[in-house]
Amino acid sequence: MKFKTTKIIIHFLVVLLLFFFVTEIFYLSWLPNGHLGEETYLPSWLLAWSNHHFNLRTAIPFFALSFLMQCWYSISAPTGAKIKIPFWVFNLTCAAVLVCIVEGGQFFIAHRHPDSMDVVYGIFGSLLGCVLYSIFKFITILIFIKK
Repeated sequence: MKFKTTKIIIHFLVVLLLFFFVTEIFYLSWLPNGHLGEETYLPSWLLAWSNHHFNLRTAIPFFALSFLMQCWYSISAPTGAKIKIPFWVFNLTCAAVLVCIVEGGQFFIAHRHPDSMDVVYGIFGSLLGCVLYSIFKFITILIFIKK
């Protein structure tokens, strides 16, 4: 029973973090000014880095989002369930749709314009999140599963 309660708590935390990252992606992408200098809650070194690496900063939240989606799937998928497509394909598709919606929304914001490289960096960040999760899972299996 304790294992099931722990799994439910972890599942809740992962879903909460997923919600946080999706909200953060929309918020930061739809700011009236693309430079984050006015965001006083962020550390100055992070603001300087993000304003210097304008497109690369798009990949970071999608990296975390993709990693968390992989965690969510591994927790909530039924054991032994047959799937038609690998979850990483679904994960990348969700990231591509999300980044396209976010970039498309910039058409309606004054002083903002969509950037196709943000779409590429968002998908690339999501791909890296999937790869890191796979490596993490492989290492975990090697270390903790005794043969």
